[in-house]
Amino acid sequence: MARIAGVDLPRNKQARIALTYIFGIGNPRALRILATANVDPLKKIQDLGEDEVNRIRMAIEEEGNVEGDLRKDVSMHIKRLIDIQSYRGLRHRRNLPTRGQRTHTNARTRKGPRKGTVTNRKKAVSKT
Repeated sequence: MARIAGVDLPRNKQARIALTYIFGIGNPRALRILATANVDPLKKIQDLGEDEVNRIRMAIEEEGNVEGDLRKDVSMHIKRLIDIQSYRGLRHRRNLPTRGQRTHTNARTRKGPRKGTVTNRKKAVSKT
């Protein structure tokens, strides 16, 4: 099993698909990395040789941030928005959508399950 950038890549997937398991690498970036590393994108990870894996590893290091460094950068950007109390920072703090989506009826993923209507119904008092 190939281990690149601290991630175990799945053995039975094509190289272009397996690279997307690394945080920060999507399909276009995976194809660009494989092109610079001179590796066939359709080749399975289990069929790659040690030199090919090393070339891919070097190409990823040249490209820039992936995995831990990228996660840290993203969290620092969000923390900065919260600290300066921008509108987007307030939305992050309240766990609401940050990009202008409506929340009156939707946004259940961010808001969580519905609370339901809480009613203070008193039992009907019978006349005696």
